[in-house]
Amino acid sequence: MVTGRMLKRGGQRMNDVSGKTPELVQAYRRMMERVKDQLEALGQAEKAAFPRLSASIEHAVEKAVELDELTREEAQLIGGYLRRDLDDAGQYLATTGHDLRSWLRFDLELLEDRLLEFLQRGVDQSRLELRAFEPSPADAAVERYRSGEITGPGALQCESCGAQAVFHAPAAIMACPRCGGGVFLRVTGTLSPVK
Repeated sequence: MVTGRMLKRGGQRMNDVSGKTPELVQAYRRMMERVKDQLEALGQAEKAAFPRLSASIEHAVEKAVELDELTREEAQLIGGYLRRDLDDAGQYLATTGHDLRSWLRFDLELLEDRLLEFLQRGVDQSRLELRAFEPSPADAAVERYRSGEITGPGALQCESCGAQAVFHAPAAIMACPRCGGGVFLRVTGTLSPVK
């Protein structure tokens, strides 16, 4: 099962993908496309909302392994990043009632059409899944993003110094250019100037 948490191999976190960054960023994009396609296909065949997003991510992970694009560990890691990003957005939208623009913290016109379509479909599905369990905002853990991981579009803020980085497409998270910090939090809410 793919989760939004970091995978571990031999006691070590598998979050530093810097040696294969371009390939894994492309893998994140391909996986997004496969999840979107699978959600569309399942939308025609299934009425039950809950398992669709998880099943679609699992399908995308298996497809990446089957096509020999990624090792199983890499595919699970990228699938976990994708799930984390969609869960984070779904949690935000479900608990605040705000729109996707507020979560991303930039104008939706900056996104490619297919990326925007994927995010809207995936986040809507994640929001439905979250409503099925009626999570309380107090129960939601603060997700930390680390340098070396892959993230989708949105804004992250350095936990150490508060500097913000805005991602308009999937990318590897780099160390903070201001302080060198490696731990970030998702920034949501109304647009404000970047520090």
